[in-house]
Amino acid sequence: MLRIGLTGGIAAGKSVVAERLGELGAHVVDHDVLSRRVVEPGSAALVEIVHAFGDQVVVRGELDREALGKLIFGDNRARERLNGIVHPYIEAMAAAMDKQARAAGEAVVVHDIPLLVETGQGGAFGLVVTVAAPVEVRLKRLMETRSMLHDHAQARIDSQATDEERAAVADFVFDGSGTREQLRAQVDEFWAIHVPQ
Repeated sequence: MLRIGLTGGIAAGKSVVAERLGELGAHVVDHDVLSRRVVEPGSAALVEIVHAFGDQVVVRGELDREALGKLIFGDNRARERLNGIVHPYIEAMAAAMDKQARAAGEAVVVHDIPLLVETGQGGAFGLVVTVAAPVEVRLKRLMETRSMLHDHAQARIDSQATDEERAAVADFVFDGSGTREQLRAQVDEFWAIHVPQ
């Protein structure tokens, strides 16, 4: 089984790459989805988050992501504290899904991990790929597609590793600065070269 770690900065095009890899036959484990599952109402992770940040981050028993985001973006210590709570749960769930994929005979498993570099997981994969795009392109996308204010978008970008830091651990770098179709074409080329047929 080929295990690929996929990462990339916010709004660089990582989800386009993940989607196309899935269409080509990879089993995609989306760590963003797992990050939402591990903080569902009643979860141990949510209890720990409330203990760490107070009940203002919960509305009607559910995590208030916007309230939590205001606390952690721009505050490195608070963000590291949150990551220290949720990442072990995410990694345990991802490991279980990886085991299931192996048992099912999946040939290629892609772990879509936004914070792969920040969490030091690069060495866990046969291949690491990242998606890079200039900060100004990513800012524009965040403001247009997610209606973020410039400062909020910049804070999200600043909270992550740089393209250079991601490229340093990657075996392959996709250029996410162009169109969706251009990025999908790059994925097709990558698949043809790097994935055993």
